[in-house]
Amino acid sequence: MALAASRGAGAGLCPMPVLPLLLLFLPGLAAGPAGMLQPRDTPSRERKELSGLWSFRADLSPGRDAGFAQRWYRRPLRQTGPVIDMPVPASFNDITQDPSLENYIGWVWYEKEVLLPLRWLQGDPAPRVVLRFGSAHYYSIVWVNGVQVVEHEGGHLPFEADISSVVQGSPDPLCRITVALNNTLTPHTLPPGSIQYMADKSRYPKNYFVQDTKFDFFNYAGIHRPVVLYTTPAAYIDDITVTTTSSDSVGRVQYQVSVLGSTANSLSLSLRDQEGKVVATGDGPVGELKVLNPNLWWPYLMHENPGYLYSLEVKMQAQVGEVLLEDVYTLPLGIRTVHVTSTQFLINGRPFYFHGVNKHEDADIRGKGLDWPLIVKDFNLLRWLGANSFRTSHYPYAEEIMDLCDAYGIAVIDESPGVGIKLPESFGNRSLQHHLAVMEELVRRDKNRPSVVMWSVANEPASELAPAAHYFKTVIAHTKALDPSRPVTFVTDVNYALDRGAPYVDVICVNSYFSWYHDPGHLEVIPLQLTAQFDNWYKTYQKPIIQSEYGADSVPGLHSDPPMMFTEEYQQAMLREYHSVLDKKRKEFVIGELIWNFADFMTNQGTTRVLGNKKGIFTRQRQPKAAAFVLRDRYWKIANESSCLPPVITSHSFYP
Repeated sequence: MALAASRGAGAGLCPMPVLPLLLLFLPGLAAGPAGMLQPRDTPSRERKELSGLWSFRADLSPGRDAGFAQRWYRRPLRQTGPVIDMPVPASFNDITQDPSLENYIGWVWYEKEVLLPLRWLQGDPAPRVVLRFGSAHYYSIVWVNGVQVVEHEGGHLPFEADISSVVQGSPDPLCRITVALNNTLTPHTLPPGSIQYMADKSRYPKNYFVQDTKFDFFNYAGIHRPVVLYTTPAAYIDDITVTTTSSDSVGRVQYQVSVLGSTANSLSLSLRDQEGKVVATGDGPVGELKVLNPNLWWPYLMHENPGYLYSLEVKMQAQVGEVLLEDVYTLPLGIRTVHVTSTQFLINGRPFYFHGVNKHEDADIRGKGLDWPLIVKDFNLLRWLGANSFRTSHYPYAEEIMDLCDAYGIAVIDESPGVGIKLPESFGNRSLQHHLAVMEELVRRDKNRPSVVMWSVANEPASELAPAAHYFKTVIAHTKALDPSRPVTFVTDVNYALDRGAPYVDVICVNSYFSWYHDPGHLEVIPLQLTAQFDNWYKTYQKPIIQSEYGADSVPGLHSDPPMMFTEEYQQAMLREYHSVLDKKRKEFVIGELIWNFADFMTNQGTTRVLGNKKGIFTRQRQPKAAAFVLRDRYWKIANESSCLPPVITSHSFYP
């Protein structure tokens, strides 16, 4: 995609000096606990959500370092200077009328004061108190009552800190949470970026710089997902790992449970169906549960009862001093298998065809901030559309979104933030080590989700470069070692004969924009070029292929006959040309098609973007363009063609 730039400083503002940039790469960062169980209310655990208004201040000092030099975390943020209200979760960019904040690059500061329940601060032993961020973009340093508790690099995955010793050591139940957040991207972050300094004083103000990126979406920043405080007993269930198989009317759930804080005296597991009936039990930290005639987890439109989830209740008792503690955690669980052949993608042994979308976490005003009305609207549109899948382009999505994928039966290609890896220096060891750490965080978070059917480690990297072979061989092998149960891919836009990462993937995912970025306006070239694309890839690698992106920009209400670029008619015509080839190839080795994009989304300003990317089949406000109806007709037709698979789904049940 085209080079994008965000303005990082206006007149009189200086770029960040060495100090704040170095803070992005301090050694010995807190990597978090071994487990990353999603916080849930249970008989032994409590949650306190901190969504709402936080105090906010951008560090507008010439070096962006006043917050550290003056130690803003040592006292209430309002005492350091002017603050404004900032909603959490939300991106900060579009909340105000200040254009310098919209394009701000550097450190910003958030603060929230919370009164903790006394029961969280007392007891022998007192409960463990944990502060968790769903995500904050991009680099975070967190203090509680002036004490640093965690640092985290990465803008799309959760991180947390045990703050028990800080809050329980204070006689004051007031808990002051301070966050310093930096959205600067470097060649070694994920996604990568670079700071470009404009030295020509005849054209730019003194110390002017921009943030350059190689990806085509806006670099929104802020605390994007919920912040919660939660408790566990002093001895607690730290992690649960499950893998499932099924054969001969028996479902098998292999499990492994880790406990921290003490050695468990007893550990028991109960698997319940949706009616609350116990269908299997187990004990001990490692074992297998067997379920007779299980209700399998099926994708939407592949079964009359998609997204079936069991509940795995894990109970632990442990002796801590004179006290016997109990911890309870309940994990939603779907029983399903995934397998890839040279021509098929199999779920529970049956061929699965991805007819879905690519999405973005993106909306008016809130940017990438989690928004429940928008999430529910999107899932209603997905089901109306007949989509059975999506790719989390181009970063991991919120846990709340993934929960609904599990429950509704939406199959997910779970993608890392490895987008825009174009520069040779982004393939070096420093970048590689960070990429491996990010995959560890992603797998740790989503390993138990039945909706996650494949990992994607990157989107459109410069995989034709020589270092890409070692880079992707290493990242993919590492991901497979973390989770041998799922296939691994990355998404390429490189020619089949030049791609150095493709030998290591399980599924070929290809992005192509024939008659848009190539031969613009010439729809007649699509059949030849797309057919050649598929045939060349398959002949070379003998692996199934997904058309992981294709599409065209369309401005709502812009019309032309014959179709011309940017009109709704052209978007429709392009889709139909692609579909004619896909209909032939899905009978051979093509296993999916994902439209770019589900909805219009914001990008950096540029001559090819008019208020963002307009390739959505829905507008940014989730209203359908003409192409949405083309895709809906197609997806329901494909679903009905597969209805011969038992149990038969009637056309009545297909249409909501």
